[in-house]
Amino acid sequence: MKVGILAGGVGSRLSEETIVKPKPMVEIGGRPILWHIMMHYAAYGFKNFVIALGYKGEVIKRYMADYCALESDMVVDLGSGKVELHRHHSQDWKVELIDTGLHTGTGGRIKRLVPHMGGETFFMTWGDGVSTVDLRALLAFHKRHGKIATVTAVRPPARFGRLDLEGDRVARFAEKPQLEEGWINGAFFVLEPAVADYIDDDSTMFEQAPLERLARDGQLMAWRHEGFWQCMDTLRDKVRLEQLWESGRAPWKIWD
Repeated sequence: MKVGILAGGVGSRLSEETIVKPKPMVEIGGRPILWHIMMHYAAYGFKNFVIALGYKGEVIKRYMADYCALESDMVVDLGSGKVELHRHHSQDWKVELIDTGLHTGTGGRIKRLVPHMGGETFFMTWGDGVSTVDLRALLAFHKRHGKIATVTAVRPPARFGRLDLEGDRVARFAEKPQLEEGWINGAFFVLEPAVADYIDDDSTMFEQAPLERLARDGQLMAWRHEGFWQCMDTLRDKVRLEQLWESGRAPWKIWD
């Protein structure tokens, strides 16, 4: 079963980093967030990836092409040009890198990836968010209901603290927990190839007309995830994820 990852957006709200690299290549703990996402899927046994490229896609191509060398000790014979890798630490993944256009919308990128999915059910997510989603449970839920699409519904923490007021006095101050927030689209989709029929063209944003039509047709189901989920939209988000990783308490690190 393949895993599609959208990694072609500009990431303008993280321009401090994305001026020189695509957002999925912004690092958390010295590794691109794309690597963290792929490690999550691989921990559940899903190691066949199809990545939609766009903005600065060459950076992702270069990283993947050099991955084995970067993860290994090596001996380079400058005379013959022969390279020997030692203490090989690379992953047993297969990664397809598909150019899906610079300005293509999220729906258009998915539509372009569908022909690479082998005509079977596939995972799909954005290349900028980490979570503790139980992928096996998510897939089992999708197979039970038999619809075209499943979206993971999440409750992100509020960005600001809550003030309980008594007159002008602050009676209580607290950060809002996830349970006080509404459900939102957390990506981590499971999709059937027929989802392509709901996407008109390259300009289509998946979060708009396609999901609205799928919902209207009764073909969109939600799998509720109560655990950790965090996207990396801004520098503030990146700093939070970096702090979690450096603390040794990153919830999404489920691999050894």
